[in-house]
Amino acid sequence: MERTLILLKPDCLEKQVAGKVISRFEEKNYSIVATRMIQLNDGLLREHYAHVAHLPFFPEIAGFMSSRPVLAMILEGENVVQGVRDLLGPTDSTTAPKGTIRGDLGTDRMRNVVHASDSPENAQVEIERFFSDQLVSA
Repeated sequence: MERTLILLKPDCLEKQVAGKVISRFEEKNYSIVATRMIQLNDGLLREHYAHVAHLPFFPEIAGFMSSRPVLAMILEGENVVQGVRDLLGPTDSTTAPKGTIRGDLGTDRMRNVVHASDSPENAQVEIERFFSDQLVSA
């Protein structure tokens, strides 16, 4: 069984579509093994977005992602990393097909409802980042 990190972003919670998103994961038989509501701070955002923290648009990302708490989740299931990414569709909601989470519920490249790990290796790192203070055994 594989695990992945999910962040239901501020736009997801603001639009009150978290239940719809979670239902889509559950319909694919992915199990929720941990959740937590978390207010992202600058240090955590810089670590999570280290690959773009030096770019001019990072303050916009940080402002958006810290605008309200996010719902962090660990999902578990067979091939869950790729399966979730397929459910989400492309990062840019404007190009995501209808029937995908981002195509149906997202607005643009940043306001795209959900973050999901992009590989099993990154999932391990991200789960540790967001759930390090909780006992989450595999």
